[in-house]
Amino acid sequence: ESGIQEGLCLVNAMHISASVFINDNESGLHRDYERWLERLAPEKPYDQYDHNGYEDNADAHLKRTIMGREVVIAVTNGALDFGPWEQIFYYELDGLRKKRVLVKIIGA
Repeated sequence: ESGIQEGLCLVNAMHISASVFINDNESGLHRDYERWLERLAPEKPYDQYDHNGYEDNADAHLKRTIMGREVVIAVTNGALDFGPWEQIFYYELDGLRKKRVLVKIIGA
């Protein structure tokens, strides 16, 4: 739709406790991510984090740092140039909220 034939596409989660990443859409892998991230930055007890004196979502901020905030995908012959099984995912780490995603396509 952009008319760009060759270039780059940036996708950004635009929220401090959400992530955009590229991976395989396999349900077991999604559960593995959730368990792995929870071991690295457990949600509770809330008092383990200094940030939680203001909010109770320090774990979401830490998980987002690990997962990243954006992805860049090559645009080739007018299409996103994914490898086999690759897809873009939006991962909300702090409950349901209104979503805002930034997409920028640069090229010719």
